[in-house]
Amino acid sequence: MASGTTTAPPPTASLPRIVAASLIGTTIEWYDFFLYGSAAALVFNKLFFPGSDPLVGTLLSFLTYAVGFAARPLGALVFGHYGDRLGRKKLLVLSLVLMGGATFAIGLLPTHATVGTAAPVLLTVLRLVQGFALGGEWGGAVLLVSEHGDARRRGFWASWPQTGAPAGQLLATGVLSLLTAVLSDDSFGSWGWRIPFLLSGVLVVVGLWIRLSVDESPVFKEALARAEARRAGTEEKLPIVSVLRHHWRDVLVAMGARMAENISYYVITAFILVYATTSAGVSKQTALNAVLIGSAVHFAVIPAWGALSDRVGRRPVYLLGAAGVGLWMFPFFALVDKGSFGYLVLAVTVGLVLHGAMYAPQAAFFAEMFATRMRYSGASIGAQFASVAAGAPAPLIATALLSDYDSSTPIALYVIAAAVLTLVAVGLARETRHRDLGRVDEEGGASAAAAPAAGARTV
Repeated sequence: MASGTTTAPPPTASLPRIVAASLIGTTIEWYDFFLYGSAAALVFNKLFFPGSDPLVGTLLSFLTYAVGFAARPLGALVFGHYGDRLGRKKLLVLSLVLMGGATFAIGLLPTHATVGTAAPVLLTVLRLVQGFALGGEWGGAVLLVSEHGDARRRGFWASWPQTGAPAGQLLATGVLSLLTAVLSDDSFGSWGWRIPFLLSGVLVVVGLWIRLSVDESPVFKEALARAEARRAGTEEKLPIVSVLRHHWRDVLVAMGARMAENISYYVITAFILVYATTSAGVSKQTALNAVLIGSAVHFAVIPAWGALSDRVGRRPVYLLGAAGVGLWMFPFFALVDKGSFGYLVLAVTVGLVLHGAMYAPQAAFFAEMFATRMRYSGASIGAQFASVAAGAPAPLIATALLSDYDSSTPIALYVIAAAVLTLVAVGLARETRHRDLGRVDEEGGASAAAAPAAGARTV
């Protein structure tokens, strides 16, 4: 390596605790974020945008959903800056409080029938807070694990915070599915939808208790000490400036890598609730249960894909997932159109398994691209700026295409185009599997660091 040094892993007992803290925190935050997406597809169109055509109301509902993504780059910039200056842990605690507070407040919101146009305005503001918090959450959570872990199994350990997404989806969909099963449509629409949002308050207390119990990343503490010793008496450059100067190619690669991953996920888990109920004649309960089962399998396969990336590399696994998702889109909609629960489960599950091949190695892949003192900023910016063009408009675009063409073909082509873009971006990237996160070349970072010889391992 450029530094000639290696980073020792922490005591074995501490790593599972770090992983658990990151996983539980990300699960809670993704629960909050996905809960909004499911509610947007199921009830928000009627509660906050009444009087519209059903699909138009859904479009307006998904528009507020997309607003949350628009705030994520700002969260990435702010949390990345302070996370690279102050540490990962402090910012992760703040992101959890912001996300949980906004979600709890949504559960208390008056609807359009009570306060008129103020209702969608308040909903949009709280969605902005959610997006801002999540923009800073992802980078900190995966870096806390990546920088604590053993380099030989970094892909496996760093994939566990990634399971927070399907776990949050599983929890959000499960709560909604239970409520729709035990409540009438009128009861769920009038007050039952509030319960999952208010539940977030309890979950945040649990998450904070766990997250406050972990230590700061040792790799970050070492890098901070070196930086302070080397730059005493000089003005330190902002992390974002260093990222754009030394890692702009890596940022572009990360953004391209996110396109297929992000777009396919929200088509498979959020838009499918609209498509299955309006075009395939499937009930809300059936669609929710299919996503529930698919999310459970998704949770299980992500660590397996992460472990595989430790053996064969991040790029091969990622490329397999991107190609697989693109090829699956036409069979996906063909299965959903059959209107059968079994076919719907198969469509969603296979789609999410292929998505997991991209999502699992993503944490280690992005972390390994950037030097320590700009890693939070670099990974967050690459991931969250892409979400504005990818995940944010995905349900909106898919719903608009369905409204205009009354066919799934344009939607499938939309996801396939994203898969091609991701294949190009990851195909042009460098393999990062053997990189040492503890190296000291703060300016050149991952882009300049030479990989060890084939078969070499860093610890």
